[in-house]
Amino acid sequence: MKPVAETSSTFPTGHRNTPAPRGIRSGRRIAKIGAVFAGLLIVVWTVVPLVWMLLGSIKSSADVTAATPRLFFTPTLDNYIGLFSGANNLTPYLVHSVIAAVGSAVIATVLGALGGYALSRTKIKGKDALSFWFISTRMAPIAAVVLPLFLMFRLAGLIDTLPGLILAYLSFNLPFAIWIMSAFFDGIPPSLEESAKVAGCSQWQAFWYVALPLTKAGLVTTAVLCLVFAWNDYAFATVISGPNSQTLPIAATQLVTQTGVDWGQLTAIGTIVVLPMILAGVAVRRWLVSGLTLGAVTGE
Repeated sequence: MKPVAETSSTFPTGHRNTPAPRGIRSGRRIAKIGAVFAGLLIVVWTVVPLVWMLLGSIKSSADVTAATPRLFFTPTLDNYIGLFSGANNLTPYLVHSVIAAVGSAVIATVLGALGGYALSRTKIKGKDALSFWFISTRMAPIAAVVLPLFLMFRLAGLIDTLPGLILAYLSFNLPFAIWIMSAFFDGIPPSLEESAKVAGCSQWQAFWYVALPLTKAGLVTTAVLCLVFAWNDYAFATVISGPNSQTLPIAATQLVTQTGVDWGQLTAIGTIVVLPMILAGVAVRRWLVSGLTLGAVTGE
């Protein structure tokens, strides 16, 4: 008869070091391969059109309109030079886009931080419904709000002006900014601000020196997303803007005429529109990724 200690040692003490069954390991391996394949497919789906557009912008007219796509060609900057010279001078459109998009993003971020903080810290009945109402205005189709905005802006004399275009972008950016910033402030314990008040800070000082610095990721996320929304807008720019305030998307449509399409300059202006937003996203990717994940978790 074996001792009790020796007998008990023959039984497993845990499942931590026990290898998984072969079927489970095969399923995990297949799932990992599928995830990698899906990721590569998404990358190809996203990157290939951008690369093709960039290549088309540095091709000559003969190369870009060739019946057989040419991967080997002599690069040229004629398309970009043509955009900024002669009748197709793109400089005013570029200036208008920068002023309207940056101005709208800055104002939306500032007001969104103030409104989001007030929405997060104010204890009122129906606050969840109020928060949903803010974001529901962002869900409205642009076609439903363009005509009322046009009528109001015409009465106010804001048609074909950059302030009018900024206000039009702000009408869609501000509700989104308030909603996402309130989610970030919800993730900050109110006890931090209460401690600052005990130390002698006012409500504004507690907001400025304690709460706001802790939402750096949220501020960057809100600013970048608002900038992208305004920079890529076409509907508002078509209705609100005019010869004195037209933006880059409007300039791109003018390259499509009854006589044909200038594909070289069209891909060049597409590159000019896309490249700044890509660079902005890459520059703030650390705050952007953390901001999107934090906002998604705390906003639920």
